[in-house]
Amino acid sequence: MSIHFSPSKEKDDLSLVLSIARQIDADGLSASERANVAVSYVVENTKTTWTLAKQRKMLADATQALQADMGQVADTLERKVDVVEFEAANSTPGRKEQAAAKPVAKPEPTKVAEPPAEETTSDMMNLANETVQALSEILDFSDLVGQPREEQEKRIHAAIRALSEERKMHLNGREVSALVTAVLADMLGLGPLEALLADESITDIMVNGPKQVYVERKGKLELTGVRFRDNAHVFAVASRIVAAVGRRIDESQPMVDARLKDGSRVNVAVPPLAIDGPTITIRKFPTNPVKLDALVEGGSLTSQMAAFLGLAAYLRLNILVSGGTGSGKTTLMNAMSQFIPAGERIVTIEDAAELRFQQPHVVRFETRPPNVEGTGEVTMRTLVRNALRMRPDRIIIGEVRGDEVLDLLQAMNTGHDGSMSTLHANSPREALTRVESMAALAGFAPGGGVVRRQLTDAVHLIVQVSRMRDGKRRVTSISEIAGLAGDTVTLQELFTFHADPSSTRTHVKGEFVYSGFRPKFASKAAEYGVAEDLDALLGLTS
Repeated sequence: MSIHFSPSKEKDDLSLVLSIARQIDADGLSASERANVAVSYVVENTKTTWTLAKQRKMLADATQALQADMGQVADTLERKVDVVEFEAANSTPGRKEQAAAKPVAKPEPTKVAEPPAEETTSDMMNLANETVQALSEILDFSDLVGQPREEQEKRIHAAIRALSEERKMHLNGREVSALVTAVLADMLGLGPLEALLADESITDIMVNGPKQVYVERKGKLELTGVRFRDNAHVFAVASRIVAAVGRRIDESQPMVDARLKDGSRVNVAVPPLAIDGPTITIRKFPTNPVKLDALVEGGSLTSQMAAFLGLAAYLRLNILVSGGTGSGKTTLMNAMSQFIPAGERIVTIEDAAELRFQQPHVVRFETRPPNVEGTGEVTMRTLVRNALRMRPDRIIIGEVRGDEVLDLLQAMNTGHDGSMSTLHANSPREALTRVESMAALAGFAPGGGVVRRQLTDAVHLIVQVSRMRDGKRRVTSISEIAGLAGDTVTLQELFTFHADPSSTRTHVKGEFVYSGFRPKFASKAAEYGVAEDLDALLGLTS
């Protein structure tokens, strides 16, 4: 049976859906299931296109009407059914008696149950995987790649519709549209990862081979239902990512750092290093730049601490942001950058570009790994030295990991105030030790004292951030380098987070505390004319 009708009003469409749904044997089927079958049948056979919003509304209205039918007495039900003979032929003895005995009650609309998003994604990706293999026999993918996006969607949509009819897949318009999106993502995008990248609640994506994909939401790891076809599928997506930034991934270079178009950081590792198959780790960054106010609302720090850090950025203090992996170091540095005056020239240097400053005068550099012949490498230290010749007001290094720390300290000591960087350390004291260790890579003996003196003169603040067991990222300490006491660098802690003893395994309680000390850079605030602002936000009286 096929349906051919001209566009009609919504009421007529609902009547048609109800007419078909009431002809379906209700034994074992709920009202929502019958309504879904009827809507799918109408969408597949109508000459007009129903929008997704209309399909959802029609499904909800039809479900409500069918539930009302089921709640009425038998004689009322018989008057509403369009095809009485069909119902009578398929009814079982005793059904009318049961319906008559049932009291008449006003039905209450119920929300139509929808499958979980992850299961839907998994089912759609499995169907997309099968469809891609089938379309490879129908379409010329090499020719399709050169076509405009609209033409690609049009040709794939037509091919999927033909494939659906040929294989009796019974796909409605909404499912065909979702399948076209999934196939395009698999052919030209990042395949199964596209849906996860579009989810703003996800901060990290971790692919551990084809059958295991984890994500991080609100600081907690979750296993998703997303799957790849096989190791070759994961490798193809990984190769597509690194090729976009001019890099390669293979057995001779099995580890690569890259980035996506939106600035998200990517790390890829493949066999023979990755034993269980290719791995992809993506650190997503928010679509809109994060500001300190948003971090205050999230409980990462207090408004007093945020104002203090903003004033420190404005006063051109040299700042190191210390913390563990995924603690939010780069996010905090991006947020602090909003207080840098727009008239300054900023040079950023990173292994994989992820800093996103809002100032108009920003020059961005990225390191380059060696090529196939082992030549052409451009290191972080080379870029720092080059940046010194570019008349920068500030030099921002994404993360110091090696001997470039010495050039950064020298830059801070030679008129490039306001420079910032991040490094991995568990406390401000350990951050100082790490700086000395990295300076040793540049040829300085750890016990010589030269690095400590340079460090004391160059760095003003060390900001410690931590990701705690409840998933929240907090600024646990803001410390000022006060000077040298013998051979020891002295630190003055200005703000700290004190955990409450009543904290549980899943929830950390505590408070941010200001020590009450006047910062050493208060004299610099006076030079900038903001001494009163500093005293006001710290609650100090002169």
